[in-house]
Amino acid sequence: MTKIIKKTCAYLLFALLFFHVLTSCSKNDYINDGGIHQAKVNMSTYDYLASHPKFDSLVRIIDRANLKELVNSDITFYATTNWGVADYVSAKKQQRIAEVGDENISFSIDDIDPKRLDSLKIYMFKGKVERDKLDINGAYFANLFGPIPGVRFQLGLRRTRDYSSYVDYVDYLYYTKVNGTLDSEEPDQNTIPEAARDVRVDVQTSGIITTTGVIHVLHGDHRLFFNKEKMASN
Repeated sequence: MTKIIKKTCAYLLFALLFFHVLTSCSKNDYINDGGIHQAKVNMSTYDYLASHPKFDSLVRIIDRANLKELVNSDITFYATTNWGVADYVSAKKQQRIAEVGDENISFSIDDIDPKRLDSLKIYMFKGKVERDKLDINGAYFANLFGPIPGVRFQLGLRRTRDYSSYVDYVDYLYYTKVNGTLDSEEPDQNTIPEAARDVRVDVQTSGIITTTGVIHVLHGDHRLFFNKEKMASN
């Protein structure tokens, strides 16, 4: 295969992957983040999210927490899809079920205290945090929620050579909640309790540039607020 053909194939591969991510409606959307495409959209961050059904639940949370103005400011927003929000709401429903002793209660986003939903700010970072500001070493960034004792948030690039037939490597953006020290810095990671382990989630689609800021879409299996509580059975 000549270099020209090889290069052409690489571009076609990532063009197809990007199209797949934008049009797919599955929780397990294929992770696509080759860094070739930067989508500029002629609308605000809030309006972009509101125009895509996969963010319907996220928009409801933004509205309930009265965060629309902040979302539309000069920030980078790591957005969670409906599936991650649904799992979180289910966990909060199970919590309410345990409190009232009734499994048949109705429960929705509207039943969650807006003050709790203010934690959505952990996904917001001042200014434009784009690929050129990140590297494979990762770095800690302060989000708009503010300091959380014992917790830091790391942004960076995860390098993979899964597509070595086409390109040397691909760098995926990631977002990590670091509990205490970084797990990789511990001499024996097997001794870290499950509840104290870091949680990393890859970005599904990156570099959506709106008229107000930047959106990075987190993978569909990420549960809002990194919640790990038991979900309701119904």
